[in-house]
Amino acid sequence: MKKIAIYPGSFDPVTLGHMDIIDRALKIFDEITVSVFVHSAKKPMFSLEERVDMLKNVLKGRKNIKIDCFNGLLVEYLKKKKVNVVIRGLRAISDLEYEFQVAAANRTLYKDIETVFFMPRQRYSYLSSSVVRDIAHFGGNVSKMVHPYVARKIREKKISQ
Repeated sequence: MKKIAIYPGSFDPVTLGHMDIIDRALKIFDEITVSVFVHSAKKPMFSLEERVDMLKNVLKGRKNIKIDCFNGLLVEYLKKKKVNVVIRGLRAISDLEYEFQVAAANRTLYKDIETVFFMPRQRYSYLSSSVVRDIAHFGGNVSKMVHPYVARKIREKKISQ
């Protein structure tokens, strides 16, 4: 039986830290669906279509990866996909508290769910999409934090605003 997992996130934008977690998770799982979560309460920098495009571009060439999106409850999405393993990243102890609460709530809603946590490589331990957005907002260089394609999309977005 194939080991399949879903890696949900906003990926606004996808960072090298996200990519690191995906690459490391591919060593454990036979297939990973990277799924963009639509959060109606947040105003993203990039549209859903742009985020999916960036993921497809930066992950092209990697085998056993699917790109998808969803809105609503993660557990309902997992049930629909018939998958019970979720991948989450932990950068710092502050992430652990939040992710622990989310994992426990998800298990309350779906008893068969398993959450697998990955710590990024140390060089990405500070990195988040919000850090990238903040730096980009003030005109900083994010080229060491994101794939070149994403850096270009950020520059284009910044210019068009």
